[in-house]
Amino acid sequence: MSQSYLPFLKALSENNHKEWMDANRAWYLEVRAMFLEDVGEMLKAITEWEPGLTGFQPKDCIFRQNRDIRFSANKQPYKTNFAAYFAVGGKKSDGPGYYLHVQPNGTFAAGGIWMPQGDVIKKIRQEIDYSGGQLQEIIQNPAFQKKFGGIEGEKLKTSPKGYDSDHQYIELLRFKSFIASSPIPDKEIASGAFKKTAVESFRLMKPLQDFLTKAVEDAESGEGIL
Repeated sequence: MSQSYLPFLKALSENNHKEWMDANRAWYLEVRAMFLEDVGEMLKAITEWEPGLTGFQPKDCIFRQNRDIRFSANKQPYKTNFAAYFAVGGKKSDGPGYYLHVQPNGTFAAGGIWMPQGDVIKKIRQEIDYSGGQLQEIIQNPAFQKKFGGIEGEKLKTSPKGYDSDHQYIELLRFKSFIASSPIPDKEIASGAFKKTAVESFRLMKPLQDFLTKAVEDAESGEGIL
């Protein structure tokens, strides 16, 4: 039934105002219900290797359609995509998670940590300083390279504070985000195959998630912040 996602999202992008949404409320509720069902299927599959997600409900993983426009120059009230985030600590977790973004000509599966807070990025860089070889091995794995092409994210132009420019892992240390992502074609949304594709991508990035989870654990207590 997911073939209705893209027509709805396309129509919403062309009519992004409250009057249109009010008039098409039934359509929105229909596709939202289908998305919740699909997210539930993916959540069940992911929980097989991420037991910390046990007990989560699909509604815990999806985002509101309304945009927060209070401080934005873009005053369009609605997001023109559907999205879900599967993270052990919930959608506001400081740790890594798996992200699904559904949008016409822009659907993708991703995972990792995007723009972490200062204390978190310090922990990640410390882990890279100690165990950067492990991260290199993960991202240089042929299957990882074929699917994601490596990790992506904005980088510092210079070396981060406390690290020399000739550090053996300096290119990894300069990252400000640690993300792996892979596009999903529109035809897979229509057929429903995107769910399997996304879950396979998430499973492949599990070693990256484990490295990042280890990095953000509380060094003093040994307990994770997830």
